[in-house]
Amino acid sequence: MRQSHLFTRTRRDAPKDEEAKNAQLLIRAGFVHKELAGVYTYLPLGLRVLNNIVRVIREEMNTIGGQEMVLTALQDKALWEKTDRWDDKKVDNWFKTEFKSGGESGLGITHEEPITRIMSEHIASYRDLPVYAYQFQNKFRNELRAKSGIMRGKEFLMKDLYSFSKNDEEHADFFAKAREAYRKVFTRVGIGAQTYVTFASGGIFSEFSEEFQTVSDAGEDTIYVDEEKGIAVNKEVMNDATLEKLRLNKDSLVEKKAIEAGNIFNLGTRFSEPLGLTYMAEDGTKKPVVMGSYGIGPTRLMGIIVETLSDDKGLVWPEAVAPFTYHLVSLGNDGEIEKIADELYADLQKKGDVVLYDDRDARAGEKFADSDLIGIPYRIVVGKDAASSGRFELVNRKTGEVTKLLREELLAR
Repeated sequence: MRQSHLFTRTRRDAPKDEEAKNAQLLIRAGFVHKELAGVYTYLPLGLRVLNNIVRVIREEMNTIGGQEMVLTALQDKALWEKTDRWDDKKVDNWFKTEFKSGGESGLGITHEEPITRIMSEHIASYRDLPVYAYQFQNKFRNELRAKSGIMRGKEFLMKDLYSFSKNDEEHADFFAKAREAYRKVFTRVGIGAQTYVTFASGGIFSEFSEEFQTVSDAGEDTIYVDEEKGIAVNKEVMNDATLEKLRLNKDSLVEKKAIEAGNIFNLGTRFSEPLGLTYMAEDGTKKPVVMGSYGIGPTRLMGIIVETLSDDKGLVWPEAVAPFTYHLVSLGNDGEIEKIADELYADLQKKGDVVLYDDRDARAGEKFADSDLIGIPYRIVVGKDAASSGRFELVNRKTGEVTKLLREELLAR
């Protein structure tokens, strides 16, 4: 991609009504456009990051046996009434609408009900289990508070996986695999070191759910971390009984602010029983299917990466999710420098879609400032050194380390 062809532009200031650092930086760098409070458009650079996050999650879900599908956004009112989750008094963040032909529908906030009904047409025997199905889909939640940028939206992308097992033992086995898959996701996108498995309220489903909380000053949650064991407890369930069950010592816990990056729930038979999802067991009896739910929001995860890894100059993307690996910056209007930069750009393109080429007619200071703001992992500077000695500056965006490399050495990377 030539930067002169990129229709988005960097800007000095973010909108005055934008409080969250993630949204301020993403808007300034030209990654997202704010449509209205809690609703964002992902521009070309932002979509590239989002697609990379989705790719990482998809790979890890497939590794543990997940099968990808896409469910509908429009929801059947009658189905949700069966589980007592249609009434606004029970679930207060629905977006609901009426059909012109009559009847009411809602935009999906989660998908336990519809996927359970689907599975009732495909699961009849113990031989049909287990099943692990997931999707990436925009969710809609009528949030009263939308002040956390892309981390808390009214419309957002969610990966939700649902497991269907014969019994508690089979479910527990997959639950452990899902936990490890989530750990791998957070490590691959660059926030594994500051993300903890955190025990939280299981609500109506079970005693505990497991959240994945990323330590950040921008966090809305308070957690208590046992850094040696690498686990934490959410403030909402922090008491002596919880600590005893989890075998944690209160004196070893450190209070921290954190952002929820994902969660996994034991659902038991909460949805299978009211919706009639049963199977014929080996002993000839009918039994309800045991379920689990596993969520990560790729858009939310993108915001968390910005909140935790950016610096005072701008965004700092890990290589796994960056829109490009290299930012090729050509300095000066010198014909020879331009020719060298063009040739290097052509060579880098042969390596794959890895380079954003700043070929704009702009001052060096402006180009460097934009490069820092955009946050691509490595900057290649084509200046007088490249013309005189054949050496290019390779700058690590995260550390600021500068390495001078010959063309062959650079391409060998």
